Amino acid sequence: MWYGEVEGTGIVVLDPRFKACFAGHVRVERLWTGARWAEGPAWFSAGRYLVWSDIPNNRMMRYVEPSGEVSVFRERSNNSNGNTVDNQGRLVTCEHLTRRVTRTEVDGTIAVIADKWDGKRFNSPNDVVVKSDDSIWFTDPAYGIDTDYEGDRAPQEIDGCHVYRIDPKTGEVARVISDMVRPNGLAFSPDEKYLYVADTGATHKENGPRHIRRFTVGKNGASLKGGEVFAESTAGLFDGFRVDWKGRVWTSAGDGVHCYDHDGTLIGKILIPEMVANVTFGGDKLNHLFICGTTSLYSIYLTTNGSKLG
Repeated sequence: MWYGEVEGTGIVVLDPRFKACFAGHVRVERLWTGARWAEGPAWFSAGRYLVWSDIPNNRMMRYVEPSGEVSVFRERSNNSNGNTVDNQGRLVTCEHLTRRVTRTEVDGTIAVIADKWDGKRFNSPNDVVVKSDDSIWFTDPAYGIDTDYEGDRAPQEIDGCHVYRIDPKTGEVARVISDMVRPNGLAFSPDEKYLYVADTGATHKENGPRHIRRFTVGKNGASLKGGEVFAESTAGLFDGFRVDWKGRVWTSAGDGVHCYDHDGTLIGKILIPEMVANVTFGGDKLNHLFICGTTSLYSIYLTTNGSKLG
């Protein structure tokens, strides 16, 4: 174990494959603190800045890498949660309060991408990813309507919590996974052969799921099959995660960030002194891992790189 500069942080090597992901002198840095529940980090290369959500405070924050400045990016963000960057460099956001997925256009206007399925309002879109064909995939648990803390308490209109795909040409919304309790974070493998999806059903079901499942993407690029369990959480719950260019999954957990090799082996951890909700790769070379802890934004430099923006 190597200990970081920030108290309670460190790198835990469980397999030699993990040690190769770091230079020997790197440390975890705390870049900012002041959130209630930090989530949904997304990196914008053109401006060299990171955007993330502070869900209960109903705002989005921005960290500018060259200066280290942190400021409010958007107030009254509709209790935004997950964010990503599409293939045209635009911000795509899951909103709890309005129960929809939106896109921020280049002129700053906000377009609604999806707010209903089968004529019924979504629960509270949670996390989102964009595929190379411009299709948008997102999860829809009910955390935003369970209470008034991260949205507005309301009944579910859709039976269950599912995963959806938005067609890039028609805008049609299709349900692609319907057998999860509380689908949460999601990400594609670098070659897009697999879609990984976390299920945090243990929050609402005794002995419920606290794992990541791996689905095989169909030849049409729009359907899924399989869904075997890829990894079981050993500390709290998995939430948001990203995949590096080697296919390793870097996922949030109760004690920090856990890293799984593409074969499903837990090879190491980055310890953080508060619960982590999500991560993303940023920086000029996508080798800067940004970590959303409960109240704070942390980071660490790696010797590996993210597989894509977002």
